[in-house]
Amino acid sequence: MRHRGPWGEAFRQGRSWICASIWAPIGGATVGVGLLCASAATNAPAPSPTRSGSPDPAPTTALAWPQWRGPLATGVSPTAQPPVAWSETRNVRWKLPLPGKGHSSPIILGDRVIVMTAAPVGEAQKPVFDQAPGVHDSVPVTHRHEYAVQSVSRKDGRVAWKTIVREEWPHEGGHSTGSPESHSPVTDGQAVYALFGSRGLYCLEADGRIRWRKDLGRMNTLHAHGEGSSPVVRGGLLVVNWDHEGGSFIQAFDARTGDSKWKTARDEKTSWSTPIVVEVDGKPQVIVSATRRIRGYDLATGALVWECAGLTDNVVASPVVHQGVLVAGNSYYVQTMLALRLSGARGDVSDSDRVVWRMNRLTPYVASPLLYDDTLYHLRHNQNVLVRLDPATGRLRGELLRLEGIRDFIFASPVGAAGRIYLTGRDGTTVVLKHPSGREAFENAVLAVNRLEDSFSASPALVDRELYLRGERFLYCLAE
Repeated sequence: MRHRGPWGEAFRQGRSWICASIWAPIGGATVGVGLLCASAATNAPAPSPTRSGSPDPAPTTALAWPQWRGPLATGVSPTAQPPVAWSETRNVRWKLPLPGKGHSSPIILGDRVIVMTAAPVGEAQKPVFDQAPGVHDSVPVTHRHEYAVQSVSRKDGRVAWKTIVREEWPHEGGHSTGSPESHSPVTDGQAVYALFGSRGLYCLEADGRIRWRKDLGRMNTLHAHGEGSSPVVRGGLLVVNWDHEGGSFIQAFDARTGDSKWKTARDEKTSWSTPIVVEVDGKPQVIVSATRRIRGYDLATGALVWECAGLTDNVVASPVVHQGVLVAGNSYYVQTMLALRLSGARGDVSDSDRVVWRMNRLTPYVASPLLYDDTLYHLRHNQNVLVRLDPATGRLRGELLRLEGIRDFIFASPVGAAGRIYLTGRDGTTVVLKHPSGREAFENAVLAVNRLEDSFSASPALVDRELYLRGERFLYCLAE
């Protein structure tokens, strides 16, 4: 294991970060919405002028972006004021070349952007093609890869540190539209947790040093299409879902020590969805969408609380919760979406009155839904068509909205802030729409159509007046 770059990170320069878990009451459930993080002056002496490449004082940030769907796990930042318009020559504070091809989404820890990478190293070898049953559209493996976590200054795009956690020959090449690193990191404000799947699970200190590591085994994905589910951290526990074409399980680790707290077997095939944590009837649950069942587990013990059938193969999108109702969907062989009232859910609720609505058209696939106030926004499959509906009833709000200007699939999940919605396509185009307030007529006017010279599949991160886009070649900081 190798570590590069200066240490110190977000906890130097006479400031510390005070972080606490936030639970927001939403109807019958309480959503674990991440971290409240604020910088606070310490009794340390005033810092001397920093040299080039050393950390800057951490900005005061009311709500960070600690995970790939933001502090609320809905895609929304309640405090960010990101720019509306940009191009390669406008409102780009900096852009940083990234090694390899990665779809891992960036997160924010204090004055740093944290991003995971997988880059080919050494000379190209004879291509090795995937041999999994049903494999198609696969990329052959030609190189060893270097798997790393990078911490980047929000101010100027300098790499503060880079920790290489592993180097190896990947056992799967993945889908042609995928990447060798699609998991996203997560932070509790104290450490960074990076799941590299078959390459291991790592806890890194804020200065990049590895605190602990775990080898979870080898994941063999459906059609060898690659890995991508991200971990979730809550209440001192780090939870990893491990669905593949083998022995699937969900496991919780002590976030501080890495000790296993519980491990529960799952009757599942490959899924790519990231778990969420919500509080239901006074107790936190881990909820995972997957092929055979959507399931809720007791966060403290890993015991199965409830399960509900209704989704189909290749579940990628993560669910959201609105006023105690969980909404989950997918779109592969069959289009399906359902809403489930969480309070009182016990056992198999597939055919019970806990299911409040279902729909079998216009459902999401790769991109997860955006829950903004009382409106659910999601893409029809991977297309440039936006569906808007009432999460309480499943009724559509307005006609389908075609996102003119995006000419390729959309894999990045939409995000929202400051009364705006941001949708980014693989062709480098981001359409910015107006999100109406409760007093306005429901209309998503187009505010801007922005283009960058890169391809984007990772979801954006929003904080303060900045928007971060991780492309297949560059990491962009967009700010007026």
